[in-house]
Amino acid sequence: MKRLKIKNSQNNLRNKFLKMGVKMIGSETIFFSKDTRIGTNVTIEPYVVFGPKVKIGNNVIIKSFSHLEDCKIGNKVDVGPYARIRPGSVLKEGSKVGNFVEVKKSVLGKNSKASHLTYIGDSSIGKSVNIGAGTITCNYDGVKKNKTKIKDNVFIGSNTSLVAPLTLEENSVIGAGSVITKNVRRKTLALTRSLQTEVKNYKKKKK
Repeated sequence: MKRLKIKNSQNNLRNKFLKMGVKMIGSETIFFSKDTRIGTNVTIEPYVVFGPKVKIGNNVIIKSFSHLEDCKIGNKVDVGPYARIRPGSVLKEGSKVGNFVEVKKSVLGKNSKASHLTYIGDSSIGKSVNIGAGTITCNYDGVKKNKTKIKDNVFIGSNTSLVAPLTLEENSVIGAGSVITKNVRRKTLALTRSLQTEVKNYKKKKK
C-alpha cells in the first residue's frame, strides 16, 4: 500500500513538471520531492534523484545519475552526469559540475567549472574559476571542518589537494599535482612537486 502511494505521488509530480514544460528523458526513472522547484527550459536526463529543498533555475541541464539535495541551482547551469550536490550548496549562473564531482556546503561562482573527479566541501569559489580533474578540498582535520576560499579567475591544475583553512587570491595558478597548505597571493603560481628521478639502464628484477 505504501509503495503504491509513493508510486502515485511520483507520477503526479512527474506529470506536474511535464505540464510545466520540463523536458524529461525517461521520466519514470526520475524522482522528485514534494518541494522541488524547477524553472523554465530545464532538461532532466534519466536516473536523477531530487531530495528535499532543491531549487532549479532556468535553462538548466541535469544529466543522468545525479543526486541533488537541499541546494540551489542557478540559471544556465550544467550538472552531471554522476554528480552529487549535497546540502548547503549553491551553483551560480553559468557554472558547471561534471561527472563524479561532489559539492557540499559550498558556493560555486558564476561561470566556474569543476568538470570531473572533484570534491568541493565547505568552500567559497568566485567567478570564472577552473578546477582541474582530481582536485579535492581537504576540509576535515579530524576535529572540525575548515573553509577554503578561492577567489575570481583562479586556475587549479589537476590532482591538487587544497588543505583548509586556505585562501587562493585572484588570478593565481596552482600547478598540477600540488598539495597546497598555505595561502596563495594574487597573480602568482604556486606548486609543490618533487623532482623527477630517473635511473639509467634500469633492468627489472627477474621472477
